[in-house]
Amino acid sequence: MTFTEPLLSVVDLTMTFPGRRRSAPVRAVDGVTFHVAAGETLGLVGESGCGKSTTGRMIVRLLEPTAGSVTYDGRDISHLSQRELKPLRQDLQMVFQDPHSSLNPRQTVARIISDPLLVQGGSAADARKRVAELMELVGLIPEHIDRYPHEFSGGQAQRIGIARALATGPRLVVADEPVSALDVSVQAQIVNLMDRLQRELGLAYLFIAHDLSVVKRVCDRVAVMYLGRIVEIGPKERVYAAPAHPYTRALLSAVPLPDPAAERARERITLHGDLPSPAAPPPGCAFHPRCPKAQEVCRTGTPALRRMEPGAARQVACHFPEAA
Repeated sequence: MTFTEPLLSVVDLTMTFPGRRRSAPVRAVDGVTFHVAAGETLGLVGESGCGKSTTGRMIVRLLEPTAGSVTYDGRDISHLSQRELKPLRQDLQMVFQDPHSSLNPRQTVARIISDPLLVQGGSAADARKRVAELMELVGLIPEHIDRYPHEFSGGQAQRIGIARALATGPRLVVADEPVSALDVSVQAQIVNLMDRLQRELGLAYLFIAHDLSVVKRVCDRVAVMYLGRIVEIGPKERVYAAPAHPYTRALLSAVPLPDPAAERARERITLHGDLPSPAAPPPGCAFHPRCPKAQEVCRTGTPALRRMEPGAARQVACHFPEAA
């Protein structure tokens, strides 16, 4: 699928949290750059603690970026006031990881889903009618709008969270691990729902996940993060078929294959050591302490994210990338 002008552009986005007491500041996100076109799904993947969720929260301005820019539909929204952001919230919404913790247990489903509409100035009567429509759209029974979140299963609660995100008619939805807290059978239902909603409503997704098999199912392009930086980004087919960065290769080698014979025969790449602390990142390439290909230049020089060949859609930040 070919996409045109970006709906969302993120350039050199950085988030630094102050350290506690005498500890060093934590650079959770370090110069991230990517774009998402209208109707496209970009997958943002990596180990826990790599900065994926922080990036998503900065895009919808739940966190104030330390540096860099977030441009939505041609407008820089990086440092808009809450008052200036209010009308933009209709276009930018978020689905959270844990459906039950993201829903107010003291409010009915009708109130939870209608809140965005009421904040934007809608009437209570129109909002209630819209809630019933949204419940049906996401596969729930409209007559259950006066129930409370605890009366729904995890998958149903996530459908409520999706309905809330869709209430104002957004163009871009940041989905932060939307299926990781659900049973495997329910995950497939939610993924299929989001796919259908994208086709019907023309949505763009930033799909944050650590499960690469889910990302392969739903995304058009994939961006791989490691310790706050993007180390590889490109079309899903190219990244999965021929990963260029050693970290991407290691992640993909851990994805189970449905064919038992192929699973036994393939090479499994094991990374030694833990993810370094963002408060004290290694010099040079942050991945070099765990990289089987690391050489001296990797320990001293930070590789820039660059195209593998002129005009190529894939970029990689590695001194010794694998040939495409």
